[in-house]
Amino acid sequence: MLNITKRFPGIVANDNITLQLKRGEIHALLGENGAGKSTLMSVLFGLYQPEEGVIKKDGQVVQIKDPNDANALGIGMVHQHFKLVECFSILDNIILGVEPCKNGFLQKQEAREKVLALSEKYGLQVDPDALVEDV
Repeated sequence: MLNITKRFPGIVANDNITLQLKRGEIHALLGENGAGKSTLMSVLFGLYQPEEGVIKKDGQVVQIKDPNDANALGIGMVHQHFKLVECFSILDNIILGVEPCKNGFLQKQEAREKVLALSEKYGLQVDPDALVEDV
């Protein structure tokens, strides 16, 4: 992220911010409430568009118009506040926006199997059919 500036009416949330990361690094952004940390990450994830600056991946300028573009580039985001649909199942929340389809039909069983496989691989106990409001 090079020279990123993001403004909202009456406030400059990010003013000429540069953040450079290398593969395999782990970083933490620290700062007071209102410092612009979440805004900067929302720009990287495509939730906001910067007024100035560019984002590069592997040295190439990329356009991240929305979270799907970010995901396609291998960029994910764990939100500070949960953004789940309470009345949906865990599985439906996981696939929301990236529903696996084949010939126009939702492949929910395929998605369920992937969730269960990841759950087992990482030692999680996830019931993909449980409602979020009940968990």
